[in-house]
Amino acid sequence: MRFHMNGSSDDNEIMAVTASAEHMRKFVFTSNAETVAERLEIKIPEILQGAYSFYTWPSAPVLAHFLWERRQTLVCKRILELGAGTALPGILAAKCGAQVVLSDNCILPKSLAHIRKSCMANQLQPGIDIDVVGLSWGLLLNSVFRLPPLDLIIAADCFYDPTVFEDIIVTVAFLLERNRGAKFIFTYQERSADWSIEALLKKWKLHASSINMDEIGKQSGVDMMEFMGGHTIHLLEIKLIDEERVGDID
Repeated sequence: MRFHMNGSSDDNEIMAVTASAEHMRKFVFTSNAETVAERLEIKIPEILQGAYSFYTWPSAPVLAHFLWERRQTLVCKRILELGAGTALPGILAAKCGAQVVLSDNCILPKSLAHIRKSCMANQLQPGIDIDVVGLSWGLLLNSVFRLPPLDLIIAADCFYDPTVFEDIIVTVAFLLERNRGAKFIFTYQERSADWSIEALLKKWKLHASSINMDEIGKQSGVDMMEFMGGHTIHLLEIKLIDEERVGDID
C-alpha cells in the first residue's frame, strides 16, 4: 500500500479569543434526516503558530464526519485516539456516547495540556467524562498496559513522518492483539508518493483496506472536497490478518 500522503479548510468558523495566535475554531455536525434533526457543535482551541498538535489538520474533520455519520454505533464503544492533537474526532465520539481515551506523546506535556483544554471547551471533564493519557509510539511502557479494553482505535494524520511509521504500526499491532475484534480506523493526508506502509503491515501481520469516502459529509450538507482545501485525504481500516470478526463500524 502506497502512502501518497500530501491542510486547511476554512469551512469552519474561526473565532479569535485572544490577541495572540490562539483561536477557537468551531466545527458543526448536523443531520438532514427527515425524522429528528440533530446538531452537534464542537469548539477546538488552536494555536496557529504552535506545534503540529495545536492545529486541526484537514484529516481530523474528515474522520470526525465519518464517525458522526455512524454515531449510533459509538454509544458505549471503548475508543482510543492516537496522536490526538486537538482531539476533534475523539471529542466527537465522546459527545456521541463513547468511552474515549485521548492520547499523545508522553514527553510533550504541553500537547497533553492542550488536549485537556479542548475537552473542557466542550464540557468534557478529563478524568471523569473522558481520559487523557501520554503514550509513546513504539514503546510498550506502563501507560500502554494500563489502557482499558478497546473496541476501536482512531487517528487523524499520524503518518506525517516516515521515521515514525513503524513505531505507529508496532503500537497498533500490539493493541489489536490485546483487543481481539478491535480495528484501527485512520485518515491521512498525501505528502509523498514514495511513502509506504505495505512492508510494515506484512511484517506485523496486519491488513489494511480503504474505506469509501464518497458519502462522508452528506448528512451534514458538507462538500468534503471543498472542506479538504485541495489536499488529498484517504480513510483506511487496519485489522489483524487472522481477525475474522466484523465490527459495527463499516
